[in-house]
Amino acid sequence: MFFSPLKAGLLAMAVFPVYSLAAQGEAASPSASASPSRPAAAVNTSGAVAFKPPSADSIPDDEFGKIVRQGEQIFINTQKNAGQFVGNSLNCVNCHLDAGRKSNSSPLWAAYISYPAYRSKNKHVNTFAERLQGCFRFSMNGKAPAFGDPTLVALESYAYWLATGAPVGGTLEGRGYPEVKKPAQPADYARGEKVYQQKCALCHGADGQGQASAGKTVFPPLWGEKSFNWGAGMHDIKNASGFIKANMPLGLGGTLTEQEAWDVALFMDSHERPQDPRFNGSVEETRKKYHDSPTSLYGKSVNGHVLGAK
Repeated sequence: MFFSPLKAGLLAMAVFPVYSLAAQGEAASPSASASPSRPAAAVNTSGAVAFKPPSADSIPDDEFGKIVRQGEQIFINTQKNAGQFVGNSLNCVNCHLDAGRKSNSSPLWAAYISYPAYRSKNKHVNTFAERLQGCFRFSMNGKAPAFGDPTLVALESYAYWLATGAPVGGTLEGRGYPEVKKPAQPADYARGEKVYQQKCALCHGADGQGQASAGKTVFPPLWGEKSFNWGAGMHDIKNASGFIKANMPLGLGGTLTEQEAWDVALFMDSHERPQDPRFNGSVEETRKKYHDSPTSLYGKSVNGHVLGAK
């Protein structure tokens, strides 16, 4: 979520109006017009399938398409269209770029075909709807829409449509955030702060609180009360470094070194944020149960403060 001052002008294309978890067979389509014609997905030498979602202007002009468009708008402007489920200043598109379309930005189409799946996070098989509920609870620091709620149905429909033609059971190129191998030197707070000030602060603010215009979040807060909570995947340095390396600065993804990506991810995740909703009254016990990972800073002391114990 680190945006380049050189690319702030890309906001209208990449942050808000056209922003962007993913396949299904033809027989499962709820609308005859929901499967736009396009070339079949191709397989590369690694075995991963290259996939391109349908264009926004090909959303079907029928009752199903109406719900798909609702899902798109919820995804783009979650604050306005699903604010009752949101507890911070984020919109879905802040972590899933180009309206959930962009590869290596946890695209919605790749996530859709990945469920049902077992998740170690909650130790059971999750449906896609449950995965979306988790996004609201953790990344949006809010509350989960009930199964069957119109908000959840619209988001599922949008994801289903984006995944039109994608193969079930395979591996799609660009799914999730790419893994960035650990650099030669351990991630460092001071180096990360320097990267942040040089590459990120103009858009996200020196205090990490982002920017808003006319009451709408333009550049999202990266820590603090209006950011994602300690249960969100982005609080993990490994996940954050993958997103940052592939996508930030905005429009210049891939230009940071692995070292810079890990350093600035550590810097971002070394700040306090809303409590993990699974908190059991003890930071130490909550870390032991949910954050027992070398790339999670929850419960760790940074600059004399134990994160999560505000």
